[in-house]
Amino acid sequence: MTRKNRREFLADVGRGMLAASVGVSLAAELGLDSVFADEGAEFPTFGTLEPLVAAMQETPLEKLQPLLVDKLGKGTDLRTLVAAGALANVRSFAGHDYTGYHTFMALAPAYEMSRALPESRRALPVLKVLYRNTARIHEKGGRAKQLLRRVSAASVTAGDGAVGKLATAGRMPDGLQKITRSGDMDRSEATFAGLVNERPGEAFQHLQYSIQDEVNVHRVVLAWRAWTMLDYCGAEHAHTLLRQSVRFCVDSERRRLSKERPEPAIRRVLPKMLDTHKLLGRKLGKRDPGDAWIESMRETLFAGSRDAAADAVAAALADGISPEIVGEAISLAANELVLRDSGRQARYSSSLKPAGSVHGDSVGVHASDAANAWRNIARVSDHRNTVASLLVGAYHTAGQSHRAKENLIHAAPLETLKSSEKKAHRSKEWLLEETASAIRGRDQGRASALVARYAELGHPVRSVLDVLLRFAVSEDGALHAEKYFRTVDEEFQKTRAKFRWLQPIALARVTASEYGRTPRGDGQRAAGYEEACRLLKVDV
Repeated sequence: MTRKNRREFLADVGRGMLAASVGVSLAAELGLDSVFADEGAEFPTFGTLEPLVAAMQETPLEKLQPLLVDKLGKGTDLRTLVAAGALANVRSFAGHDYTGYHTFMALAPAYEMSRALPESRRALPVLKVLYRNTARIHEKGGRAKQLLRRVSAASVTAGDGAVGKLATAGRMPDGLQKITRSGDMDRSEATFAGLVNERPGEAFQHLQYSIQDEVNVHRVVLAWRAWTMLDYCGAEHAHTLLRQSVRFCVDSERRRLSKERPEPAIRRVLPKMLDTHKLLGRKLGKRDPGDAWIESMRETLFAGSRDAAADAVAAALADGISPEIVGEAISLAANELVLRDSGRQARYSSSLKPAGSVHGDSVGVHASDAANAWRNIARVSDHRNTVASLLVGAYHTAGQSHRAKENLIHAAPLETLKSSEKKAHRSKEWLLEETASAIRGRDQGRASALVARYAELGHPVRSVLDVLLRFAVSEDGALHAEKYFRTVDEEFQKTRAKFRWLQPIALARVTASEYGRTPRGDGQRAAGYEEACRLLKVDV
């Protein structure tokens, strides 16, 4: 069977919805019936990818990278390595292990980073993340302790509560959401398996109801990265890739229920906004109100309360403003949190994330990665989930400005840079060299100021991104380097000219913060990176 990617998966469904008539026959055509494991097997297996998946789980760590480099030399491509690594990750962790799902979320970004590197260095980011992947698998007990077991699909038909008939205005039934809210893992898994088997193109849409139930960066980014992984693994593995999000949601609900915490407020706010602004019955608009509106909405989302942010976005959508423009404002508000982040407090610091650092799970990096995921999900969703993703994305981003500084971190260094500037300091080469030097010196303000000056002088973005990319490949980033680099790269491309440079300015700050910080000790490169360089015969 020819592998189908996520775009082909939805090729006939417009904004992400299959026609109501699509059923088991299409599931069989896509090979989705095979995702529930070979007959009698306890765990899912993955056809022609299975030997490589098993190798990712079983190979001793000291032999892993030589094995992978050998495979590359014999014709296996990087995309195939990424696909096998992703499936090994899901079968091992099933969306439950913090390091595990962060590593999964780094795989597709690592591949995208590889495409911007010279041919001789192209495998480095992928090898680095695959090393982290197998290292964590071994730390958690290897294949003997893998978590993703075979599941029997529940019978779901067009007439029952789990699926039901599609309603008007992009509405979809919320049966899966109700079950995940109950904390019943077995029933949630069986229901989702049935949805994938019955209407595969709708399964991702059903899942969004549960994703929108709580503002948790890992909840939304994991769902988005699982969706992007269909391009690597093929739609026949949709169930395996997406069910980890079901499990994440159920596990979160179980913890909430066990601690008797109240339901997240977003469960009240989202339906209220949809109803108050009549968003499910409105056709989405295409209006771009201009730069001034973007600036005003960015400030509303950055500085306002979460309820006010959701209401502002709902009103904008009701007023015919394009979802893409609304998403741009959300992304820029999240970017502002990076630029104004006051840094990690001493009481929460460690050698990996010291006081004043802004990398890893910082407020700004988390906000930016989440905003990017909400925007991307909105782009591939039906009407209801496009609107809901942007509302929840706005709510998620807002309410965090109390953790930010009054002034942008690069403002004072930028003024100093301008006042002492010589003619040579305007050159592209000098600015790039100084940016790299500032990063190595962990000078967040100077690094971001240099990129800001580079932008003012009109130099090309690719050159400065290449500098930042080198560090994203070599550094650990407290599990976030690849993901955040990809966020910035994407958001730069999707942001209007007036504001787009704020993204690499923020990335320069985060890169300086993370330089040389690894669990292996201060000043070290990311685990597996130096070995990969030696095997590829390139400079460290």
